[in-house]
Amino acid sequence: MGSCKHTTDYLARLAVAERAAAGESDQAIAASVGWSVWTVRKWRRRYAQEGPAGLRSVMGRPPAGVLSSYPAEVREHLLSLRRTHPGWGPAVLLDQLQQDWPGQSLPSRARVAALLGEQRLTRRYERHGGVATVQRTPTTQAHQVWQLDAQGPQPVAELGQVCLITIVDEFSRLKVESYPYLGRKPDGRDYQLLLRRAFLHFGLPEQLTLDHDSAFYDNTCRSPFPTRLHLWLVALGVAVSFIRTRRPTDHALIERQHQTLSAYALVGQTWPNQTALWRGLDQARTAFNGRVPCASLAGRPPLAAYPAAACARREYRPEWEAELLDLERVYQLLATGRWFRQSNCQGEFWLGRQRYNVGRSYAKTWLEIHFEPTSGELVVYEGGAAYVACFPASGLTKTALMGDLATVAQADYQPMLPISHEAWRELETYSTLIGTTL
Repeated sequence: MGSCKHTTDYLARLAVAERAAAGESDQAIAASVGWSVWTVRKWRRRYAQEGPAGLRSVMGRPPAGVLSSYPAEVREHLLSLRRTHPGWGPAVLLDQLQQDWPGQSLPSRARVAALLGEQRLTRRYERHGGVATVQRTPTTQAHQVWQLDAQGPQPVAELGQVCLITIVDEFSRLKVESYPYLGRKPDGRDYQLLLRRAFLHFGLPEQLTLDHDSAFYDNTCRSPFPTRLHLWLVALGVAVSFIRTRRPTDHALIERQHQTLSAYALVGQTWPNQTALWRGLDQARTAFNGRVPCASLAGRPPLAAYPAAACARREYRPEWEAELLDLERVYQLLATGRWFRQSNCQGEFWLGRQRYNVGRSYAKTWLEIHFEPTSGELVVYEGGAAYVACFPASGLTKTALMGDLATVAQADYQPMLPISHEAWRELETYSTLIGTTL
């Protein structure tokens, strides 16, 4: 009887199993290949039960699960903590385990993470992407950098909740513009109205700093596509930079201005309508910019400390906007980015609030999207390597970027009745055209 003197490989096992399946005896096969009868019998039975896959070797100890070398109580306690606190990660779970069982031999952070993975308690990793980040410009003169921010909603008699949006010049401390939005969540069109009024009085700044509000920044994924407001500003030649996440101190100046303006115009005040409140805010800014002393400017108001802040450095007029918009700036920005999206069961994915479809053959697939500036197309890859499709990028026309202004500039424009907030905003946009050539 032969004996096994070496490790068998997969092809040899497959040949032996197929001979056994053809009816040849274990003894005859063992004699011809030089294996023991027990070895031939082992692989014959494995082949009969599991097929060819059963002939592959599994090295090491039989699988017993992650943390099998630790007491079962450790594993169960970790899983219990995770079920109670689904937001806790491996480091926090391990820290709590050390608090609960001090002085005990406990698994490493990596093994705790492996346990979460085994139990499917981890979130799928989403790759980071987006466009190149613009660095903040050090300010040396007025209208280089503006800060824009929206204050949390404040209750105002007769009007309800008012969200105050303010723009401040970082260098001169000039209060550029304020807009009282009725409600809790202004969108990009409200910010465009505010910015157009600011541009009319003080021209275009070099840079605008923003936080990560959804009107400015796609904060729903790890590879954000620029919002329409972001692209509109870039097309106008205004650089956009974002403050650090969860760092309101990066906008300390405008946070203080919120308090100043709301104390002046909102707290304890009554206004008949939104337009009257806006005019009241205009009066407040006139006072603070020209008459009220500013502590950070040695007791001088902004326009006294920096008279040049009253003048525009880069002129803007609504009738010039279509000409001022340069889509090549948008293309160059998008060319620096890449985005990752998972298609749905229909093969659809969303980018910049636009829907694209790569087909059912790519359903539930992670896709990598690039922008080709010469053709204005989005190029889609699977896994960053295999080409899938290309699409003309939607929403990148001047009309789309201009929003309400493109609508009200039409000769036959009529506001919708009854007057909704959208219609009111369009009327205010229309009022900016008075005295222009549009």
